[in-house]
Amino acid sequence: MKTALLIIDMQQGLCEGPGRADATDQVIARINHVAAQLRAAGAPIVFIQHESTVGYLEHGTREWQLADGLALQPGDLRVRKKTPDAFLNTDLEALLKARGVEELVVCGMHTEFCVDTTTRRALALGYPVILVADAHTSAGNEVLGAPQVIAHHNATLTAISSFGPRVRAVSSAEF
Repeated sequence: MKTALLIIDMQQGLCEGPGRADATDQVIARINHVAAQLRAAGAPIVFIQHESTVGYLEHGTREWQLADGLALQPGDLRVRKKTPDAFLNTDLEALLKARGVEELVVCGMHTEFCVDTTTRRALALGYPVILVADAHTSAGNEVLGAPQVIAHHNATLTAISSFGPRVRAVSSAEF
């Protein structure tokens, strides 16, 4: 099965300051580990970047750039998006089809927004998903802390069976 890694919204503006997502340094290290393993196996690595038209995460700004510490390689791919769904109004699906991708590995941020939405859309499009259980993160919210958000989504996404394809949660160490 041909696999691709989706690294969602690991951008500088989400990894620093008061709204910083939880444990970003550790998540970046885990993503780099998974990416290295999948690159060695010949899998496409896709960095997905959220952007706004003005202000925060505006295309080209420092905050929009990929996070410091991410290990990028010249052959890595990039997709720009404007919604939590990395497939909506982007070329992601065409890019995956052109490479014969049949399965996705997903990591990044924010767990409850872009990771969740993109994972569900991938299932709806027929892609089985491996969710890297310890390589997605959140800033949490007024109800749940980041660890609870992450644990909730690891449990919830793996419980979805109605799409056909399933989500498996796998730790970064298993790669």
